[in-house]
Amino acid sequence: MARPGYGKRSVPEGQAPRTARTFEHLPPREAVVATHIDRLPDGAAIDIKTLSKEIPEYGQQAIASALKAISTAGHLRRVRERLDGERTQWVQRTYFSRTPRTDAWWRQFLSGTDSPAEAAPEPPRPVHPPERTPAYAALAALGRTDPRMALSANECTALEPLAAEWLARGVPVPQLVQALTSGLPGTAHCPGALARKRLTDKMPPEPAPVSAASPRRIMECTGCGIPGRPEALPGGLCRTCRHDAPPPPPPADDHVRAHVAHLRTMLPAAQFTTPRP
Repeated sequence: MARPGYGKRSVPEGQAPRTARTFEHLPPREAVVATHIDRLPDGAAIDIKTLSKEIPEYGQQAIASALKAISTAGHLRRVRERLDGERTQWVQRTYFSRTPRTDAWWRQFLSGTDSPAEAAPEPPRPVHPPERTPAYAALAALGRTDPRMALSANECTALEPLAAEWLARGVPVPQLVQALTSGLPGTAHCPGALARKRLTDKMPPEPAPVSAASPRRIMECTGCGIPGRPEALPGGLCRTCRHDAPPPPPPADDHVRAHVAHLRTMLPAAQFTTPRP
């Protein structure tokens, strides 16, 4: 078994049943390695060194090449995953799917959203009359706190958006009620207009924007382990491991001749003279 937090993780859904022909679409070596990984329990170490010891007929280089091919076929992705807890902790995991998946499926799965497969339709829910919002309930309860601020149903409906904005900005209901009922004059001739003025003039500031949460999973290249966005690692491999990097252009003949001539001038002239017998 791998160290805690490391090792194999099976994708949680949509797995085809295991048969003798599950990996027949892979070359023989890759099919052997994929079958071995598929039969390992979750949490088992599936790094190159461990697999080469468990499958002795293949060396580390062969195992590394097989893992790249298995990743390209859509069965495997390596990621760094953030664990929830009191402190931020990242672990390295290798997700394995017996069923080959597309790059789009892996991208959506690793983003933490639902898989691309269609969800089963939900059963119809019974229709209930709409419930009053907390903002409406707070306005309707003003009269119980102070009879001078008793509002009609129409006034509660008209002032509900303003009260809802207070609650959306983090003000609790008791504080909202206190802001509308404290320091009232001796007689409130128009409680609706007074409530509107206070809701408008005393509107609290908007809360500071919350920074976007860091991603839960970061994909790694199956070959070299370099991290990157899923769209930058098609097949789970980076550009270098896909051998897509263009070869350097061959040097021009004139450049080679000039370079050789320069080297000749740097060497002693005696080396280029023909020795006499």
